[in-house]
Amino acid sequence: MSNPFIFLNSINVTKENIMRDTENDELAEKDYNAFMVNRGLSYFYDTVIHANEMNHYHELDNKLQYEFLFHGIRKKKRFSKWFKPTEDADFEAVKEYYEYNNHKTLQALSVLSEFQIKIIKNKLEKGGT
Repeated sequence: MSNPFIFLNSINVTKENIMRDTENDELAEKDYNAFMVNRGLSYFYDTVIHANEMNHYHELDNKLQYEFLFHGIRKKKRFSKWFKPTEDADFEAVKEYYEYNNHKTLQALSVLSEFQIKIIKNKLEKGGT
């Protein structure tokens, strides 16, 4: 049961408490990943405050956090795609060419022209098969 989407589904849609009266309540509490559940709830305007409140009280037991969210959030079908960072070819090329960290690379990208970035990419191009 270590999948955080099971807990999110329980909190949002089914309203079936999966930490009480189960075969192994301790295992369910151990499998609860508060960070991932709070992240999943942070995508919606009506649950972001609950998720933020649990972030403030991260030291609470998993069962208490789950119960707060379970009883505090109304039943509603919620779905959104999870944010995943995209890879930027220009960023990676400049970072590799100058051997900069992420912060320095962003600064360099703000002053480099498209032509200069194209030259950098050509110099980094590895030929052959």
